[in-house]
Amino acid sequence: MSHAGTVLVLAGGLSHERDVSLRSGRRVVEALRAAGVETHLADVDAGLLPALQADRPDVVFPILHGAAGEDGALRDVLDLLELPYVGSDAAACRLAFDKPTAKAMVAGAGVATPASAALPHALFRDLGAGAVLDALVARLGLPLFVKPARGGSALGCALARTPEDLPAAMRGCFGYGDTALVEQFVDGVEIAVSVVDTGSGPTALAAVEIVPDSGSYDYAARYTAGATRFFVPARISGAAAARAAETALVAHRGLGLRDLSRTDLVVDAEGTPWFLEVNVAPGLTETSLLPQAAEAAGLPAGDLYRALVERARTRERPLSRSRQVA
Repeated sequence: MSHAGTVLVLAGGLSHERDVSLRSGRRVVEALRAAGVETHLADVDAGLLPALQADRPDVVFPILHGAAGEDGALRDVLDLLELPYVGSDAAACRLAFDKPTAKAMVAGAGVATPASAALPHALFRDLGAGAVLDALVARLGLPLFVKPARGGSALGCALARTPEDLPAAMRGCFGYGDTALVEQFVDGVEIAVSVVDTGSGPTALAAVEIVPDSGSYDYAARYTAGATRFFVPARISGAAAARAAETALVAHRGLGLRDLSRTDLVVDAEGTPWFLEVNVAPGLTETSLLPQAAEAAGLPAGDLYRALVERARTRERPLSRSRQVA
């Protein structure tokens, strides 16, 4: 039996990404059990807190995608209960989950990221949708990529190649959030670089190249087996791969992330990696990118997750305010 103790994997929740979270959660439970760790799975509902207080696990492994899972709220609650958990703390999650904020912070560190505008739904009502869209095209050009400022799994995302495409793209985006992030579209090789830290500092795994059969890495392409081809390592030059790895590490460190993250990038024809977003709770399903990168590195999923759990269990936690005052 592992020294990791008892692990409670949290998955599900009520976000649009509930099904993906459950799939990730089941895979992690299976991997940890195969690695000799006593592991249980729980949903996030009204019965969770009483259960945590009645039977405290040694470590919590949150695998919730979307709001509440990645915005720091759940981790704030785990901190209140003084339960150790795998992954970034609440403050770092809040920074990373808000895509415009994350883009601004990594851009300040010298990372290339597409020019963009973050536009709340109310602005279109106040200023007139037509005028705002005209200003977007005039300033950023076309094509444009539209996505919710907070969220994941490509839900609400769309590529607008013409001015006529924009209204539908904006409506689809606002179905998943109140603010749209509209970016210049960067043509190139789509990759993801995962970062893990099992105790020796953050390490970037090999980039995974993403080639969806449909041409768009949308929700179906992400989670339908066989709908997307993956290449590990990505078919980019060694210099571009090194720059992509450094970009992911800059994002991980700059946003104060810990344990694991995944940075999504596009590498253009000149070999420049462009930062798109970073994920503090990357998917861990059978088609997800971090597990593929770990496997290519010769790091079995069970060994990786066990190491992350043991790191969380032994991590020094700050004293609560009441204890500090005492």
